[in-house]
Amino acid sequence: MTITPSTQYYNWNKYKCAYTSYNTESNFPYAIILIHPIGVGLSGIFWHRFLSNSTVSESQIPIYNPDLLGCGESDLVRLAYDPKDWASQLNHFIMNVVKKPVILVVQGASFPIAIYMSAGDLKCDLIKGLILSGPPAWNIMINGGNLRVSEIIWNLFFDSFIGSLFYQYARRRDFIKSFSIKELFGEEKDVDDEWLDMLEKAATNSMSRYAVFSFLAGFWRKDYSKLMAKLDQKILLLMGEKATSVSKEGFKETPDQRIELYQKNIPNLTGKKLKGRNVLPYESTEDFVKETINFCQSFTN
Repeated sequence: MTITPSTQYYNWNKYKCAYTSYNTESNFPYAIILIHPIGVGLSGIFWHRFLSNSTVSESQIPIYNPDLLGCGESDLVRLAYDPKDWASQLNHFIMNVVKKPVILVVQGASFPIAIYMSAGDLKCDLIKGLILSGPPAWNIMINGGNLRVSEIIWNLFFDSFIGSLFYQYARRRDFIKSFSIKELFGEEKDVDDEWLDMLEKAATNSMSRYAVFSFLAGFWRKDYSKLMAKLDQKILLLMGEKATSVSKEGFKETPDQRIELYQKNIPNLTGKKLKGRNVLPYESTEDFVKETINFCQSFTN
């Protein structure tokens, strides 16, 4: 059964932000907040296969699926986005819309958003747990990028006519398919028409390029080691058996090595491997849903 709720909106600062919600009449004491990845055509629609799984509706766990600013149905603003911006947006959303304890489910390199939400000056006390789906290589998370270089790349390339032309190229179906096969999916056959149609259609609005370019410019690349050490929530890390990533130093990190590094350096973190590569909610939906529901229900035991 496919769940297709209407899009709802809230205001954050001067912007209109979008979300969909599910099972909100439930008395379950916790809610799930889905945090989508940043990329061409990506927004809360990334979670549609997860949300269409019958186990999700049967669980009766409230779920909120927001579009980050610059993505999907939220305002598409010409900004160089920092993970702190999106963390502030989602903390406002939790405090003013959800208004109950939550568990964050975070895809890939959106993990820094959840870090800012869960530790440090922006910490939201309503966040009780995190599920990390294929987070970046550990060395990437503790070796910051060069902000000055990111700013130069942004100003000279991404925030320019050249950047606009590049986005027109990057949103082509052939490019999306090639990138998905090379970087995201464990099996080429899983890069299906459903995935390609979804991203191709969602990427038609060229204003969505600024969130993508902010990611590509590297504004998210920072040393998060101190903040991650302060994470005091219960955390589940789900890693694909074929997960790939190359660190800044060129070290190829195996899934087992990445799980070991995260467990060693983040308190209260448990890691598991699932079939798939880097987009588990889409590749291994059934197993990912099962692990998510079990984790959330463990908070009530």
